[in-house]
Amino acid sequence: MPVLTMKTKQRFSEASRNPSVANPVKISVLGCDPDTANRGVSALYASTLRLAEHLPSAEITVFDSGLGLRKRKHELPCGTTLDLKLRGMRGGKRFDRSENVYVMKIAAGLGTVGSFLNPGIREIDSSTAVLDISGGDSFSDLYGAKRFSSVVQPKLIAIQRQVPLFLLPQTYGPFTCPKKREMARRAVVGAEMAWARDHRSFEILSDLLGNQFNPDNHRCGVDVAFGLPTREPTQLPERLSEWLADSSPNFGLNVSGLIYNDLTAMKRRFRFRANYHEAVEQIVQRALEETDGRIFLVPHVMASHGSYESDPQACDDIHKKFKASYGDRVMVTPTSLDECEVKWLISQMDWFCGTRMHATIAALSSLVPTCTIAYSDKARGVFELCGAGDQVFDPRQLSTAELIECTIQSLRHRVESRKKISECLPSVKEAAEQQLQVIADRLLSCSQENS
Repeated sequence: MPVLTMKTKQRFSEASRNPSVANPVKISVLGCDPDTANRGVSALYASTLRLAEHLPSAEITVFDSGLGLRKRKHELPCGTTLDLKLRGMRGGKRFDRSENVYVMKIAAGLGTVGSFLNPGIREIDSSTAVLDISGGDSFSDLYGAKRFSSVVQPKLIAIQRQVPLFLLPQTYGPFTCPKKREMARRAVVGAEMAWARDHRSFEILSDLLGNQFNPDNHRCGVDVAFGLPTREPTQLPERLSEWLADSSPNFGLNVSGLIYNDLTAMKRRFRFRANYHEAVEQIVQRALEETDGRIFLVPHVMASHGSYESDPQACDDIHKKFKASYGDRVMVTPTSLDECEVKWLISQMDWFCGTRMHATIAALSSLVPTCTIAYSDKARGVFELCGAGDQVFDPRQLSTAELIECTIQSLRHRVESRKKISECLPSVKEAAEQQLQVIADRLLSCSQENS
């Protein structure tokens, strides 16, 4: 069980004694559904809820993809247990359901009648503020029209209902469609605060805002998952435990099922120059041939086989190719681990290569030498914050041979990479803590204005 720090103990003690400190803040949280297969989104959920350490009397509702109103308990790293509400908000064509985001959008335009008709709108109306994190990097039209609509509409609903909208640290863009860019601009202009998670994304945010930019409201921060704690699993497969305890180097490789399982995505949507299949297989081959290390294939989106996003399926396919010759040096890690446990596992690696953004954030924040095979520009700013900007390898620009060679060079020079990360990481982690306090202070201000 985590132990309360002195600072956190004092804050909770003050809140219990002083009604002014315990002034209730009602928060609706969007964009980090706790029950998806994506451990990156789960990491954002757990990290965002750490705001409660600064707002101990907060009442929190998390909008997710479920149905109706449900209750859940969540334990903070400090050991305090939160009583949460979960309420559905989802896309799709079930327009008979009040949770449908398009039904909610219609209700949002009906004034007080909309609040009477739709429980989700009532929840938003009763909130001090709406906090939206867009899955960290989904506020873009890169993933198609349906995904963009499901991400932008909740923001516009909050603005329409005149509830302060806080855009938590996230990526903005790319926006290639002028119409979608205009919708994104409306969302950021209408927000109470908007945070970017790196300086490159901050430039896009600033450009969207134009002359509406205000340094008090529009900030450059860091991804909240840099503050996610690690937790060692209570049970691990015996073979995995033995490997981690062994003196051989541990090399982690996260393969994105989104790309590996879908050649169309690789060629058409993301316009890869390099062949991702060939590259990751050759990276495994070269690492096994040139070192005495072991390869841990680490899924981060735990979707079941058959799903186009399934990391486990991609990892299993790669494992099969090496099982006969290198079965004693390659394994797929468990899919049962939660976000804190996956981060702990990644923290045990001596080098890590990932395609999923939050798999690499788990590694960087654990001081693991890390590179990424990045299918968009979103990774570069985060890596530059950590002194690892030269560890971003773009298959849209590199040939297959170049991508393989860059990654193997990263493996070879992992000691130097760790040193660079170690020089930058303390300030990044400090920024992750400070931004929570800044956001909490603004939320308190909003609560007092509305009281």
